[in-house]
Amino acid sequence: MKNKIMKVAASGLVAVSLATGSFAQTPKTKKDTKMSTNFKLQPLKLEQYTLDNGLRVVLNQDNAAPVVTVAVYYDVGSRNEREGRTGFAHLFEHMMFQGSENVKKAEHFQFVSNAGGTMNGSTSTERTNYFEALPANQLPLGLWLESDRMRSLAVTKENLENQRNAVQEEKRLGENQPFGQVFDQLSPMIYKNFANSHSVIGSMEDLNAATVDDVKEFFRINYAPNNAVLVVSGAFETTEAKDLISKYFATIPKQPKPPAVDVSEPTEVTMKYKQFEDKLAPFPAFILGWKVPKRGTADFNALSLAGKIISEGESSRLYQKLVKGEESVLQLVSFTDERRGPSSFLIFAIPKPGNDLSKIRETIMNEIKDIAINAPTAEEMQKLHNNLFNDEVRARQSSLARAQAIAEFALYDGDPTLINTELDTLLKVTPAQIKEAVNKYLNTENRVLLDVVPAGKGDKNKTSGN
Repeated sequence: MKNKIMKVAASGLVAVSLATGSFAQTPKTKKDTKMSTNFKLQPLKLEQYTLDNGLRVVLNQDNAAPVVTVAVYYDVGSRNEREGRTGFAHLFEHMMFQGSENVKKAEHFQFVSNAGGTMNGSTSTERTNYFEALPANQLPLGLWLESDRMRSLAVTKENLENQRNAVQEEKRLGENQPFGQVFDQLSPMIYKNFANSHSVIGSMEDLNAATVDDVKEFFRINYAPNNAVLVVSGAFETTEAKDLISKYFATIPKQPKPPAVDVSEPTEVTMKYKQFEDKLAPFPAFILGWKVPKRGTADFNALSLAGKIISEGESSRLYQKLVKGEESVLQLVSFTDERRGPSSFLIFAIPKPGNDLSKIRETIMNEIKDIAINAPTAEEMQKLHNNLFNDEVRARQSSLARAQAIAEFALYDGDPTLINTELDTLLKVTPAQIKEAVNKYLNTENRVLLDVVPAGKGDKNKTSGN
């Protein structure tokens, strides 16, 4: 499933969703048509190859619109960090915009903006990515900008201090909003392995301890062409694109392969219950979390689809029960934190003041139990399939969305062509498979409960929860 990996900004999910409403809104129709039997998507046109320096390249030519996206994904995220040196992956997301041999500080933004394009980068547990979405005739600019910083990033003491302060301020801003620390509290409850449990943004102490030599070594090892995937998606001429890629990237030297990462986990969650006093929280809230299999597995796919049935859209089970029926919650969000190792399934709820939190949790668990016993209904499966088609069609209309999905499949699975089979794979998941996966991983006591209470409202004697 695309774009479900928890990013640095995950703590902002709560604030964003509070402002935009409780659930993704799904248009109502009198009768669902069977899109899955009436409509077939054509496979995306893909060409992949590898440069001598190890850079993996995937081209997706689509001339439907005169735009092109250049996306570079580096195989480095917080999972690659060691104790005492956390936050480096995210720090580097910032450092990569501080200039290189031929691009001065802040010029990367200016070049792209002046060309009529957009750009950004992000960090997750699994990777760090960068992209430029540009008018088609600006492909040389996007490739040149990415190659220049891959080859010659300006790692200086001044830039390090500047961006270290920027990251620390970002961390402060995240923590100084209601529920801004909940995900940092949650991960160590679910995961035992440090590679999985520490926060993407890192700790203040570790960021303060970072030296210029530390940062230079991190860049040398992890920002090498043989540790990256380059995707070009949109309107371009293939021969020209290949010539430009060779011109800008082929002479960047490869580096020794980064050390392998052990993300193995015990089956059990690490801590089943914790109460956290949030000084900025106006209301109590809670998060339920489960440890689930890694992305791309049959059980992970089934659980991801179960999550849509449970809480996506006005017709979802929890919307009908908690928002429309009981009218007991202000906010409810669920999502699957998708990782190459053990992943997690999360449900976050902000009850309306005066409501019994344990009763809301009971309603949630009853719906999970019902799916585990009875499986999704035929009507739910049809709605699910229609939504999957809708999401895929919309994603394919964007060169940026295509580039990002292709890059993830190339980086995580070694096979970008999986973008052409993912929808069929999900459509083949049966109600029985969803039932079995929910029963095995969600309808169980092997879960965590994080109670979030306003400052001064906590119960110091409370050690367990529903």
